[in-house]
Amino acid sequence: MSSKPLIERTALELFVQKGIRETTIRDIAGAAKVAEGTLYRHYKSKEELAEALFTDSYEAFTAELEAIAETRSGLRPALADMVAFTCRAFDRDPVLYSYLLLSQHRYLKERDKRLPSPPNVLRRAIEAAMTRGEIPERDGELSAAMVLGIVLQAATFRVYGRLTGKLAPRAPVLADACWRVLGP
Repeated sequence: MSSKPLIERTALELFVQKGIRETTIRDIAGAAKVAEGTLYRHYKSKEELAEALFTDSYEAFTAELEAIAETRSGLRPALADMVAFTCRAFDRDPVLYSYLLLSQHRYLKERDKRLPSPPNVLRRAIEAAMTRGEIPERDGELSAAMVLGIVLQAATFRVYGRLTGKLAPRAPVLADACWRVLGP
């Protein structure tokens, strides 16, 4: 593994374990077994590294959700597939998705709300379903927030050990709850 992916993976693990503020460049370099200068060749600062890890992963996750939303016919199958994808992604790399969950409040405040994001993908899918008459008309932003709350709270419970085991087997129950909250 080249130094950049090693540094990024090590930083993710430390950021989840200790927090971004509490993790130092020295901690990352030491755990990755690289010189601090090696880290600085890739990133100007710990903050730049932390933000890049969040932004790159958030945008990749968003692109996957957009692909699902655009290729499914109807909200219910799209919702089921988006929830299943989210659960599988968390199960595949709990460190990365824990990082996204735990650091979202830090980086989403500054992110332009018009940029592609999971809430925007979901809101657009819900609003399109309202236009097609699949679900009752209501506030699209609030509806997206309710659906996200169901899925993200389950993931948060998993991060903190309140739920054990994989999320993917729970995806059908979560998707059903999301569908029910939309009130069809």
